[in-house]
Amino acid sequence: MTGRIWTLMLLLTLIGCVPPPDPGARPSCDAGTSMPVYSLYFGRSVPGGGEVADRDWDGFRNSAITPNLPNGYTILDAEGAWAAPGSGRTIHERTKMLIVALPPGPAGLAAIERVRSAYRTQFHQQQVGMTIQPACASF
Repeated sequence: MTGRIWTLMLLLTLIGCVPPPDPGARPSCDAGTSMPVYSLYFGRSVPGGGEVADRDWDGFRNSAITPNLPNGYTILDAEGAWAAPGSGRTIHERTKMLIVALPPGPAGLAAIERVRSAYRTQFHQQQVGMTIQPACASF
């Protein structure tokens, strides 16, 4: 899955043809608070065939995501594509994308890393992709 992550990050960087923002940068906010927005990419293909079933995803969300991000988050259904190592063949898979804005600091990043680690362990994944963008948020 490592190839997927690099491909996705490269595509996200090239979309606007601008350099990626510094994840530590803080935009000036006229209204709201400066905070990082994390986007996580959970590929649903399982090594050896098959995919993470909706029932299993729901269980993961309830046991790992909600307890670590109790103030809220957004999950989107997506389609991911990546180049398979060795063959270079493009692989497509259903994906879940989680988006969450958290206060800056180590506590938010630690929560994100617990979610990523839980998914890798539970579903035998090599990686869970992540992008971080500085944002001005108001809730």
